Formats: sequence, structure tokens, C-alpha cells
Amino acid sequence: MKGTLVIARREFRSAFNSPIAYVLAVAFLVFSSAWLFIFQSYFARGQADLGPWFSIMPVMFAFLIPAATMRSWAEERRLGTYELLLTLPFSEAELVAGKFIAAFAVFAVALLLSLGVPLSLSLLGSFDAGAIFGQYLGILLAAAAATAIGEWVSSMAKNQVSAFVGASLLILAFVLVDKLGAFVHSQGAAAALFAWLSLSAHYSSLARGVLDTRDLSFYLILTLFFLYLTAWNVHRRKWS
Repeated sequence: MKGTLVIARREFRSAFNSPIAYVLAVAFLVFSSAWLFIFQSYFARGQADLGPWFSIMPVMFAFLIPAATMRSWAEERRLGTYELLLTLPFSEAELVAGKFIAAFAVFAVALLLSLGVPLSLSLLGSFDAGAIFGQYLGILLAAAAATAIGEWVSSMAKNQVSAFVGASLLILAFVLVDKLGAFVHSQGAAAALFAWLSLSAHYSSLARGVLDTRDLSFYLILTLFFLYLTAWNVHRRKWS
């Protein structure tokens, strides 16, 4: 655990010593706010409902989270510090967990800054506290899964560009896979599988303030699965 925290602090400081973390936070706040106030015409709707604001966030993951994870492993290889990192007295699990926590923390900071939106709008109307809590919880869980996906792609990529593009496409696929089921008119087991694999489908239940163990389990399983793949990939490269 100590090794994980050491790596996490190192990566977190590195992110804020570069423009990446600041650009990610600003982009998240600007685009999500523009979606709510401009494209969704929040004030014209006359309803104290932040559903439209939260609904766009899973799609934003596909572009913002890869920006935080693309440096994790691909940058180490570009700088020639990948092999040095693997010789440090840390296990593969500690390295992967530390980098994951740091990348996730960068997004969590941006999400924390977004609290100003519901807090300021609450002066104009009363929000359902349970729904707001469920929406933020859903965003955090979905972001954790997306971060794990980005870490895995970065562990295989040769450079930051390929890490960003690969992670964006894969995360977007997980977000929109339930729409594929509707597009191809799938039914039964196929439709259920597409819905189960979708990040946004599981998020929609939490966004309504419903804490379903199936949704929580899905995000946990997906996050641990991709972290395991990342650790296995790092282990394989270490001994190859």
C-alpha cells in the first residue's frame, strides 16, 4: 500500500506540473456547462433538473479521461524511463494501482470543481438531493472504469497519440454499446448483453438515485478487470 501511494503522489504531482491536468479540468467544466446552458437551454426549460448536464458526461469520458491516462505508460517508454520504473522496489500491482489512482484523482478534482454548478443553481430552484448524489456517484464509478480502460491502452501503446486515440475509441464503444443493440434491432440475450456492457446504461439507474448492486458490481468488475490486464501486461514486459 505504501508503494502505491508513493507512485500515486509522483504521478499526481507530475500531472499538475504539466498543462494536462489544468486543460482537462477547464475543458470538462466548459463543455459540460455549454451543453447544459446553451445546447439544452437550461433556463428556458423552467425545471430544476440537472439530468441533461450529467447525461453528457459519460460521452465526455471518451475524450477527457484518455488525456489523463495517455501519459501513464506510453510517456515512460518515450522518455526511456519504463525499464527504470520496473526496476524500482515496487510490485506490478503497486505501479498499476498508483498510476490508476493518480489519473482518477485528476478527474476527481475536475468533478469536484463542477460542484459550483449545482450549488449556484440551487439558489434558483430545489434539486432532489438523492438524485444529485446518485448522479455524482455514477459519474465517479463510470470514470473509474474508464480510467482503468485508459491505463490498459496506455500500457500497450507506443506513444501518447496512439494511447489517446485507442482509449477514446474503446471507452466510446463501452459508452454507446447499448445503442448498437437498438440500431441492429437485437433482442433477448444479445440486447441484454449490449445493455450490460454499457457504461451509460448502468449510469442511468444511478442517475435516478437508484443504488442497484448490479450497477455497482458492473463498475467494480470492469475496473478490476482492466487493471488486472494492465498489471499482466506490465509483468509480461518486465520479464520479456
